[in-house]
Amino acid sequence: MTAPAVSSRDLPHPGREEIRLEAVLHALSDQMRLRIVRQLAADGDELSCSHIDLPVTKSTTTHHFRVLREAGVIRQVYRGTAKMNGLREDDLDDLFPGLLDAVLDAADRESRRLGAG
Repeated sequence: MTAPAVSSRDLPHPGREEIRLEAVLHALSDQMRLRIVRQLAADGDELSCSHIDLPVTKSTTTHHFRVLREAGVIRQVYRGTAKMNGLREDDLDDLFPGLLDAVLDAADRESRRLGAG
């Protein structure tokens, strides 16, 4: 069960025990969401939504962040007026050892192979 939002500024996240492999794989299967995860992993720290530039509308960007949060891939918290995003690496590595690293490595290899940076 997803933790309920306490206020309009608190965002619901699944508890570690609620994270499911199929939801994580679904979240990581989209090119834009994978791009977000790759940028968060490369930075190694929290990034604001506005720091991650996607070639889609703001509402679509919001949707992608929500899918990642609800799947348990990222944690989103408000810090002042900024919504900060961080990977839930510890949770994912505990539940699915090596999965995130394998997906990120495969995405990097594909990017190099296709010349997409």
